Formats: sequence, C-alpha cells, structure tokens
Amino acid sequence: MASPASSSNTLASKPSKLLRELLASGRPILYIMTAEEQRIARLLSEGAQHFFAAPVLYWSWSLTEGLVCSNGTKPEYDTANPRAALDFIANYQGAALFHLKDFHESLHEAVVVRRLRDLYQLCFGQNKYIVISSPIRFIPEEISRNIVYIELTVPDFNEIKAYLEEQAATIVITGVPVDTSESTMVHMTRALQGLTIDEAGFALRRAVAETGRLGMESLPVLFEEKRLLVNRSGTIQYIAEGGNIELVGGLEVMKKWLLERRQLFLMRDSIGAELVPKGVLVMGVSGCGKSLSIKAVASCFELPLYRIDMTEIFSGRHGNPEWAFARACRTMEAIAPAVVWFDEIEMGITSSESSGEQGRIFAFFLTWMQEKVRGLFVAATANRIDLLPAEMIRKGRFDEVFFVDLPMDEERIEILNIHLRRRGIDPAGFGVERLTKLTKGWTGAECEQCVVSAVTRAKLEEREVTLEDLLRTAGNIVPLSKTMKEQVDHIRSWARDRAAPASLGDFR
Repeated sequence: MASPASSSNTLASKPSKLLRELLASGRPILYIMTAEEQRIARLLSEGAQHFFAAPVLYWSWSLTEGLVCSNGTKPEYDTANPRAALDFIANYQGAALFHLKDFHESLHEAVVVRRLRDLYQLCFGQNKYIVISSPIRFIPEEISRNIVYIELTVPDFNEIKAYLEEQAATIVITGVPVDTSESTMVHMTRALQGLTIDEAGFALRRAVAETGRLGMESLPVLFEEKRLLVNRSGTIQYIAEGGNIELVGGLEVMKKWLLERRQLFLMRDSIGAELVPKGVLVMGVSGCGKSLSIKAVASCFELPLYRIDMTEIFSGRHGNPEWAFARACRTMEAIAPAVVWFDEIEMGITSSESSGEQGRIFAFFLTWMQEKVRGLFVAATANRIDLLPAEMIRKGRFDEVFFVDLPMDEERIEILNIHLRRRGIDPAGFGVERLTKLTKGWTGAECEQCVVSAVTRAKLEEREVTLEDLLRTAGNIVPLSKTMKEQVDHIRSWARDRAAPASLGDFR
C-alpha cells in the first residue's frame, strides 16, 4: 500500500493532499474529472516521487501515443489500443502509477470495462495504481463501485502560489524585474485565485507585457484578466467600478459596522470561524443607495466584487438552474477572498415553491451560507425583505440586516455635495442647504438626478451651473415617496422592528 512521504518544508495543495490520501488508502482505480490535463499529469508525476515510501515509475497513456514511461521508455509492443494498455498494466511487475488520459471513451467497450474490473483485483495490494482523467464524467454502472470519483476544482492558494514562485524564477532569468517579497507574492496569488494553471500563466504573461515587470503594479492587469475569464461563465459578473465608502452619503451606522468587521475579516485565518464575518443583507427603499453600499463594502474590505446573475441562472442557457447556481457558488469559493453580491435577492432565491427548482435552490443557499469558506463575504440587497422567508434572515445566515431609509436633511445635503464634486463643481458657498425643504422625502438617486439634470441644462446653455438650476430642477421632481407612498410606508413599517437602521435617524 502507498505510504505518503513526509514533507515538512512544503505546503501541499488540497488536490495533492487528497490524491496522497486516496493512494495511501490502497484504492487501485481513481477517476478524476478535469479539463486541466497538464495539471493533473504534473500532480501525478510529482506524486509518483513523493506519495510512496520510495519513488515509483509514472506511466501516461493516450489514444495517440500509447503508454510512455516518465523515464522515456515505451513497451515493446503497441499499446495505443485501450485493451493492450490494460493488458500491459496487468502483466507489469513492480510498483507504478498509470495515468490514462481521456479513457472515458474506451469505457463504452464491454471488453475494456471487463478488463478494468479484472485489474481492480490484480492491482489491489500490489502498489499499482490506475488514474483515469477526463473533462467529462462517464463511469459505467458495472464498475462504479470499483472506482473512486473526484472532481478537480480550480487550484487553491498553495498551488497557485507554488506556480507563481516557479514562474517568477523563470521570468527573472529573462531579465524582467520581479518583486518576490512575501507580501507582493501573496497579493498576486490572491489575484490569480479562481483561474486554472494555464489561465494564470496567460495572465502573468499579459501583466509582464503591459507593465514591463511583475509586482504590485501588475495587480490591475491580473484582475482584468480574471474579469474576462469569470464573466465568460455567463452567471457571474466581475464588478470593476467600485465605490469608496467615504463617498457614500449618510449611513453612518452601517459604515461604522463595516469598518469594524473589516478588521475581523482581515484576521479570518487566526480567529474562530464564528467570529469571521459571513455577510450583510441591505434592504430598504429603492434608490436609497443599497447597490452603492455593496460596492463600498468591497472597497472597504479591499476585495474584488462579483455579482451572481440570478436571471442568467434561471434562463436555462447554462444548464439546469440548480446545477448552474451551485456551480456559481462553488466558483466563488474557489475565487475567494472576494465579496459576492446577490442583487434583489427576494426575486431570485425564495422558498415559495418548496417542491420546485426555487425551493431546492433556496435549500442549497441556506446550507452554503453556513458552510462556505471563510474568505467569502456575502452582500445581498432586497427591496421587499418581507418576501424573504424567516430562515434566510435569521441571525447566523447574515451577520446583520440593515434598513436603508429615505435620507435625512443633512444626509441629502451631503449626497448633493458628493455628486457636485464628482462633476468637478465645488459646493463650498453654493448654498445647497436651501434645497433642504424642497428635497424632503427624496431618495439618494433623486438627489443625484437633480444634480445631473441641472448640470445638463447648464452645459446645453454653455455656462456654469448655478443654485437656481438646482432649485428649478428640484421643483419638477415628484419623489418616489409620493408616487409610491403606500408601498414605501409598508416597507418602512415592516423594517421598523425587524432590521438595524443604517443611519442614526432612521425610523424617524
């Protein structure tokens, strides 16, 4: 039986540890589903050297090349035929690790399946191991109990970091400057997480080509490459345009809470799991800054922001919705650390159809929220939190549920000033305070639109914007709190005793 070699000076990746444990258990046949053929070949080749009491030979097989040994030798006869390859393994004397690439196609043949069942008995206890790798899963029922199936996910932190260090050493030889300090290597590793080994290699080459070096200045390029690759999935969007938390008007209670939790999140690897922030649910009146707040969360935590698109999940374009949703959540775990955003969560995840797809997705989501990795912070927004079941909003799922109400007088003035400054207008001495009464009951979005409309009028007339432009525009805006008064009052009434106020003056 395989005996894992100890290695105190190397941090093994999770896939490497799993393979070592499975081989150490004596299981003669493994089936690994992965599209990263070179990566699994590398893991197995290294495993042949380190997973056993003494190194063993590593043989790889393909339909085009047949069996080839790691020392360059080949069998005396042609082994491209799957049956011939299995016969060679059966007659082979000594310990060895055999890697059969894309062997799933051969499993359609009854004679190959029968021979593989024979090998299960012949290899057991003989230190001969067969690993089948394939980008798809196909295991005939008759051998399903003889094969251990695992799915190789994207590389974890340790595997990416080892690859980055290897590539950095190669890049240095070419004369390109590389910052190999521990801090920089950790930042770049985090930026590459979620990519395959090949994709990480392309990202590094692009970063070197664009910046002429590899270091902290390469991070934007690495994140851009990740954005392109993650967006390819169709169900996850990388949100590049973040927001500084200081540019969020009002919401002082929520901002203070986030800044405090940021410290705990940074300490996630050294504190108990129950202390690591899991997520926040932000509900409130439409247009009051919920989405902006989520973007500010990512900025505050210094993490990339990804949004899971529930419309795409249910579109059917990405397979069964349950499977597509589970895959998106697992992908986010692989990408961690990150902030994952569920927008208008009450419309996408509900238990209203407990026996249907949405009910099963809801059940998966609840379990996932409890068991997800520490480095993933979930930020959800909702306009109608009263539509969400109690199981979702109870303590333990989200750390806090905040209600974002209509902004107070001073908050509306702060929001107006922020949007004026964003457009290159100094609000000092502008007299925006005169808008306090006119804007009562406005949302933050309505304050922004007032500034946009006033600036647009001034630009069309080729002059500087004035307070009169703001006053004139404000007089023409009918706020949501009037057009949808009953709905807004219902939301505020429901949240009064069920959510924490995001501002000191909420529920006034």
